[in-house]
Parts: sequence; structure tokens; C-alpha cells
Amino acid sequence: MPGIGVDQPFSQQDLEQKKALLAQMAKIVKALQAYNLPSTITGYGGLTFNEGGEIVSAAMPTVGAGPWPSYQASCQYRLDLALKKADSNPYIKGWRANGLRERIDAFVQRGVPAQFESLSDKDDKVVVHCDFSPTNILFDEASGRITALIDYDFSWISHPSYEFLRSFDGLGGQFRGWSSDEESQEAALRDAKLHGFPVSLPSTTESDSGVDWVVAKAWEEALEAEGVKPPRTMEGIDKVADVDTILCAILPWRVTNADIFARQTEEVIIECRNNNEEHLDKLLTHLGF
Repeated sequence: MPGIGVDQPFSQQDLEQKKALLAQMAKIVKALQAYNLPSTITGYGGLTFNEGGEIVSAAMPTVGAGPWPSYQASCQYRLDLALKKADSNPYIKGWRANGLRERIDAFVQRGVPAQFESLSDKDDKVVVHCDFSPTNILFDEASGRITALIDYDFSWISHPSYEFLRSFDGLGGQFRGWSSDEESQEAALRDAKLHGFPVSLPSTTESDSGVDWVVAKAWEEALEAEGVKPPRTMEGIDKVADVDTILCAILPWRVTNADIFARQTEEVIIECRNNNEEHLDKLLTHLGF
């Protein structure tokens, strides 16, 4: 597809130029979510063709399993798989130190079903890109028009809330789980996405974890203008986000990704492992486990 990555130009554009691009991105999100899936797609997972040439539900390529009968079932399977991988990691050792593994197991068995109880429209299924960000969007500099959304490696059929949990990083649009630092900008952004942005936006500094409040609010407005349901209209998304945060913390990127792992010192790896243990401990306590 023609065009260049939008990530670098986007960071240098003025607000009106950014809003023009955000409006186009919102149209793509709406198109993905509004696509009428064939009746032969009955599960959550990947897709394939059957012998009759129909598109049907299949295993999710990045996980190697599925399809699942529900959104909750897909999350529980991935948690179980993450714990198996954690068992074989020489640094994590299944998170069995300090009694943490017993608490994680209890959460997977009893906590996950409770977290999904309040999710609205829990049977909805849509195409989820899962890596919708400026780095995966191409646009034509001369016209300012988006030419492609690329890189569907992680895409699958899932609940519309999942797009907000894994996409829109760099747009201030990713919805994250509970944070132990209630005074952080990240916690404030989560609150704004759940309850509405304040009239007077917080100031943005270099130490604010990259939160651009003006862009984040503009993104929410662009989504609403296109009829895309933002997080604050998805009852229960905060609880599902906490499940996803547990999933990500079980297999921290710096300790489990082979490419990243090879470029780090022993001290950095151990520090990352310990930080994740502390994060898991606080999140499980918050969730009552």
C-alpha cells in the first residue's frame, strides 16, 4: 500500500491536523466494528475457510488455540497458557514465591467469572485489530489522507472492548487496568475515560508517561462523532481491563520476550521480575485475592 507511517508526522502536526487524522482513524474503527460478520462465525478466535468456502471460526494464530464459546472463555484460556509459560521461565518460576501463585490460581478460578458478570453486551463479536496505533497506519503526505491500516498479526474476532485494551497506544486511547498509583496521570486518564474528561485538562509534562491530554480528549470526541462506543459507554470494561492487566503481568515483556531478554543485563531482568511481582501483589489485593 502507498504512504508513509503516520507516527512521526503525527507528533509534529498542529491540533487541527491531528483532529483531521483522528477523524479518519475513527471511521476505520467504526468500519471494523460495524462489519456484519457471517452467521458461520460463531466463536471468539481466528478465521478460516471450510470445505464449502465459507468463512468460519477457527483457532487464534497467535495463541494456537480456539475458537472459544465466549469472551470470558478466551481470557481464561490465555491466563492458563500464560501460567504454563511462567512455570518454565527460570526467573519467574511460575510466581510460586511468597504464595503469589496460589492467589493467582484463585483469581483465575473464581475472580475471572466475577469480573465478566457486569460486562455489557458480553456476547457481541467484532473484528478486533489489536494493534491499531500510529505505527501501523499509512497516509499520503500530499493529501493528508490515510491509505491503509496494516499489520493484522494480532487481529481476531472478539468483544469490542478488547480493541481499547490493546490498541490506540500513542493516541491516548488505550484503556488500562487498575493502577496502584492513584495520583498518576495514567490513573487520571483511566478515570477520565470512564467518567468523562474534565473541562480543564491536566497539564502534560515529560514525566507524565507520555499522556497527551489534548489528543486523548480529541480521540474520544472523534470516536463519538463516528458512533463508536467509547469505554465510558461499555459497562464493566474496567473490570475486564483488570483481568487483562493480570494476564500481561504474568508474562512481563522484558523477562519473556527472547529478543528483548537477550539485550538486557541480569540486574535489569531481575529488577523487572521483582517489579512485576510487586505489581501483581497489589493488583490481586485490590481485587480481593
